[in-house]
Amino acid sequence: MSSTVDATDPEVIAGDETPGESDLAVDDVVARFREDVRSGMHWFEALLDAIGRWRAPGETRNGRRYDYLIAGEAFDWLLLAERLLDEIPELAPASEVEALLFTGRWPIDLDDDEFAARLGAAKYSAHLNYTYGVLVETALQLSVEEEVHKENHASPWGDDLRAHESMFQRVYGADREHLRAAYYEDTGTMLQEDLSLREWETFVYWLFKQRLKRQDKARVASDTRKGLAQLSRMELAVSERRHGVRLSEDEFSERYVPRTGQSRRAV
Repeated sequence: MSSTVDATDPEVIAGDETPGESDLAVDDVVARFREDVRSGMHWFEALLDAIGRWRAPGETRNGRRYDYLIAGEAFDWLLLAERLLDEIPELAPASEVEALLFTGRWPIDLDDDEFAARLGAAKYSAHLNYTYGVLVETALQLSVEEEVHKENHASPWGDDLRAHESMFQRVYGADREHLRAAYYEDTGTMLQEDLSLREWETFVYWLFKQRLKRQDKARVASDTRKGLAQLSRMELAVSERRHGVRLSEDEFSERYVPRTGQSRRAV
């Protein structure tokens, strides 16, 4: 199978491997993963260990692009899990794999601290960035869109066709076109009308960081609470709870909102 692997990000992807593992190539990680499962380790535990050893922030494999790291900061571990599980289709039950990838349901009980330890500190921190900066931020957008549509439905003038734009105005203080222009100025990337999922998530993560910069602490807390509540409602529809991170307003504030007299923490 053909694969082109991106250069390693030394701080996020390979920040804290155990000695001797820092030079493992992709093929070595896959071979160790397969060996661990065949030797009797549960496939999910072996998967997390393989993710902990993984170094490439992205790759092109069999014509498909995999970007595991957004903006050098936000790590989508489930995308890497999907790629690794493709290597052992005969060793992991298909129903359990589908439940993990599509509903986030873990096949075995594993506490969040062990999950974090298996990923390693750098990857786990980047996983938190993805969770709050992409998943919670997307949920916030959906929550505000629903608010706008409800208000428009109650309006005697009917639905506002610009409701989607109103969400951007309410959350980020500018319409979508102005935000797209600002994104281009900041990143050098011109967003097309039709975006891939990863392009959209990269834009969402950028919006998240802009929101943290422009909003005061009370507004950040209010919007984060709204996003967390929306994400919880969405996830309860398909699974018990989100594993691998303790989602809470307090944890968010500790990580992203500076105390008085402090500068904002780098993610």
